[in-house]
Amino acid sequence: MTVTELVSYEDALASYDPVMGLEVHVELGTKTKMFCGCSTELGADPNTQTCPVCLGMPGALPVVNAIGVESAIKIGLALNCEIAEWCRFARKNYFYPDMPKNFQTSQYDEPIAFNGYLDVQLEDGEVFRVQIERAHMEEDTGKSTHVGGATGRIHGAQHSLLDYNRAGIPLIEIVTKPIEGAGERAPEVAKAYVAELRELIKALGVSEARMEMGQMRCDVNLSLRPHGREKFGTRSETKNVNSLRSVERAVRFEVQRHASVLSAGGTIVQETRHFHEEDGSTTSGRIKEEAEDYRYFPEPDLVPVAPSREWVEELRGTLPELPRVRRNRLREEWGVTEHDMQSILNAGAVDLITATVEAGADSAAARKWWMGELARSANESGTDLAALPITPAQVARVAALVAEGSLNDKLARQVIEGVLAGEGGPDEVVDKRGLKVVSDDSALGAAVDEAIAANAGIADKIRAGKVAAAGALVGAVMKATRGQADAARVRELILERLGVEG
Repeated sequence: MTVTELVSYEDALASYDPVMGLEVHVELGTKTKMFCGCSTELGADPNTQTCPVCLGMPGALPVVNAIGVESAIKIGLALNCEIAEWCRFARKNYFYPDMPKNFQTSQYDEPIAFNGYLDVQLEDGEVFRVQIERAHMEEDTGKSTHVGGATGRIHGAQHSLLDYNRAGIPLIEIVTKPIEGAGERAPEVAKAYVAELRELIKALGVSEARMEMGQMRCDVNLSLRPHGREKFGTRSETKNVNSLRSVERAVRFEVQRHASVLSAGGTIVQETRHFHEEDGSTTSGRIKEEAEDYRYFPEPDLVPVAPSREWVEELRGTLPELPRVRRNRLREEWGVTEHDMQSILNAGAVDLITATVEAGADSAAARKWWMGELARSANESGTDLAALPITPAQVARVAALVAEGSLNDKLARQVIEGVLAGEGGPDEVVDKRGLKVVSDDSALGAAVDEAIAANAGIADKIRAGKVAAAGALVGAVMKATRGQADAARVRELILERLGVEG
């Protein structure tokens, strides 16, 4: 079925309720792999960070990564989960070329964390609670590179290359319970959930959670059921969606695709699907197995994990202020509305503004520059705000120069432009471009006199009491000084020259 054959999103929702399940894989930022001592550092030559354990050699015995277990407990606590007093690993058996052991060490019916929730705030301020089924520990697979063919996938490829450096990287998989009741807002709920989860993971310090690098990826399960029915429909699973926008698009597309199939009298196939960034569509991958197809059984080479209650409570005490609590605190401190705070969050500017305030700027100035000039630059260059080549300390310095009267807003924008262009820090750009505000009376006097002489009619109006007309003369002086004059002082000088009280 092609995109052009889809029913509209509105027509789909007129007949069906969407039910979602989101499975998010988080790559932990440990120095070594989950069950061996191999490095997890990125960028090494293929197959140089491997050993008999992560390659599944006969007789090689795994040892669990203690930091991985600690990270899993922290994630579980932050998600309001219960932490198991006793749990164990299992072997998930299936054949993939990038799984050198032919099984994945994971957790099945005994996860380390279960029965939690995460509250997420939507763009209009509504809070939607997403119930968490479980968070469990497992390991990542290797990486396959398919050479030849038009799509980069195995179909049509001439040959494949395998890199096992990633095999064994620690993962935490976070699985929601079925998400019902979102209705038309299902795509927005999915995006908001993954965004909030990403912020939480980053706040915990257990992963950088960079979706574009595969450190966090989402599998989107979706089914539709006719209005008024309780039984869920057959689900599809869109694999490895790696951006917030793509999560939203994948949900929307699958709602339309399912509705199109069902409305035409067809049957939904339970399968995995691939998401395509270029048009937001999905295509069939493989028939989706049920749990019994994986032949789970307890991992005989690893002892059970039994975190003491004392250790769990100790870890609970180390949890940082969680993102939603922190945002509410900052919103009150900054004196902004919930809508404004949501805009700041959507722009990825919360941490940047906070760091700018910590560097000495007041919150209003920090918000002004990050959400104004810098957001515009990020949009024009198609990059994230945090990726701009300017630091919060540099933005704070620009704000300080404006506050002390060395720069006006127009000049400050030129300074920011210079910093972004790689011309140095704010003070260097000011010196190189000669951008300081001119406030010396002797330097401004000549420009003021010229403006009065060139605009005699306006000067007469001011003498006659129309003080507001002084703005035109101020503008003339600002133009003559290339925007570097102190506008307030220029106005004072104009009125003095014309003998008018300010």
